Amino acid sequence: MKLREKLMHKYALSEKGASDMIKAFVSVTISDLVLMVPISMLYFLVEDYMNGTPAGKGMFYLAGCLISMILIAVTTYIQYNATFLSTYVESGVRRITLAEKLRKIPLSFFGKKDLSDLTSTIMADCAMMETASSHFIPELVGACISTTLVAIGLFFFDWRMAIAALWVLPVSFAIVICSEKVQDKLNKKQMDYKMACADGIQEGLESVRDLQAYNYQDDYMNGLDTKIHAVEKHAIVTELGMALFVGSAQMILKLGIATVALTGGYLLARGKIDIITFFMFLMVVSRIYDPMQVSLQNVAAINAAGVQSDRLDEILSHDVQEGTTVLDNKGYDIEFKNVGFSYDTKETVLKNVSFVAKQGEVTALIGPSGGGKTTVSRLASRFWEVDCGTITVGGMDISRIDPETLMSLYSIVFQDVTLFNNTVMENIRIGKKDATDEEVIQAAKLAHCDEFIKKLSKGYDTVIGENGSELSGGERQRISIARAFLKDAPIILLDEATASLDVDNETFIQESLSRLIKDKTVMIIAHRMRTVANADKIVVLKDGVVAESGSPAELEKQNGIYKGMVNTQMLATEWNL
Repeated sequence: MKLREKLMHKYALSEKGASDMIKAFVSVTISDLVLMVPISMLYFLVEDYMNGTPAGKGMFYLAGCLISMILIAVTTYIQYNATFLSTYVESGVRRITLAEKLRKIPLSFFGKKDLSDLTSTIMADCAMMETASSHFIPELVGACISTTLVAIGLFFFDWRMAIAALWVLPVSFAIVICSEKVQDKLNKKQMDYKMACADGIQEGLESVRDLQAYNYQDDYMNGLDTKIHAVEKHAIVTELGMALFVGSAQMILKLGIATVALTGGYLLARGKIDIITFFMFLMVVSRIYDPMQVSLQNVAAINAAGVQSDRLDEILSHDVQEGTTVLDNKGYDIEFKNVGFSYDTKETVLKNVSFVAKQGEVTALIGPSGGGKTTVSRLASRFWEVDCGTITVGGMDISRIDPETLMSLYSIVFQDVTLFNNTVMENIRIGKKDATDEEVIQAAKLAHCDEFIKKLSKGYDTVIGENGSELSGGERQRISIARAFLKDAPIILLDEATASLDVDNETFIQESLSRLIKDKTVMIIAHRMRTVANADKIVVLKDGVVAESGSPAELEKQNGIYKGMVNTQMLATEWNL
């Protein structure tokens, strides 16, 4: 059990994958040992001929050759299934497990990771571990076990010749193993260069419009070329570093043949061994070093795969958000009680935040940029976990609720809209996967999408491109709002939902929202004061604390932050070129 758990952790395997790898170790060991059978047959054949072959022995050796061929074919077939086929199955399981894990990991994890880094982990690192699990690891372990068993047998024949044949093995492996720290350092540095290059490529693709707008393409490409050359240069250094140790170890391994020949010749000349024993050791060393030659390369390759394995294990071992799937809330009031939060230990975002967003009311979160408004909405939906305090929905502590179950209560419209390369109909249907076409169209009408959708080439069946590239910013945001209408959840979170809309469309959306929010809990994050002018309650966040709280009329009288923001925006509307 301990071996299986170690394999699971070390090579990012499932429980079945670890069990299959152990079976692969056994199959490779047996396969390597079976390859020694022909040598044994040859040894006994030579011995019989030198001693005078008894009648009928020819058929015995013919049958032995046939049996050896069958054994080699059968064990090779079993080894192939145990190493390659099982690994490919496990590779699929690993990718699915990663996807499931990523689905349950808190969003705080993704805040520390670049998209290219995660993509590389899921694709390239998985592929590397697939190669290691099918080619390197089983062959190495199988070769070590089979060689150890053969070595023990050699000592029964002659301990002096056995030492002459085997002394090179620990020396060669010691050289490669001792290089692990050097190789690990080189491989980690190489991974850093690769990630910097991948980030640069992705950044260039995402910002190509801005690069062209400011004629910055050449400068950016020069920087990207530098990153690409750094990857190439360090790849050569990494390969040379690996070859230095592996090549040296393989050269020493070859010395075993020479020491067997010299030691055997000396002992034979002294009459301390017979010619058959000498012949047997020469045959054995011609075979025993073959799997070890490959294994030395495998040790280096496994060391290199350690970086990928650690990156995969970082995800697979990460804590997930869990909780009960039973909702016992009484109503849908959202209450923050002395909530504190920080994205890391150095930066406190929220301090002792307390307020109630009541059901049937619109609660608006406003304040200067960086005050913690978006963080509040993310905490309210349990995208992040609070550091202290509690958040409840209808008296139910959301930290004890399964995130997916909790999401059934929320319709969320983010400031950054994500659309998919699919039809308009299916992009809206994400809000409710079993919705009928009529329900989707009705939601689109409520979000004032119907008018511009009908102007598209195929209407609701128009494919809108990657992330809605065929639509304007305002149109994308309205489709996102249509999703929220379609889901029709009791809690609605709007994070700058109308930021990309013009004044007329914003007015239409607010009219639609007024029909939607009846008996629901609505929390709006906005910078435009006209957006929150009709809110039932306003919570002003500044520097991570609740600076003001009350109705718009109450805050107008206080002549505080809210009043100042209203006056500033009124002045801005009067400004002309």
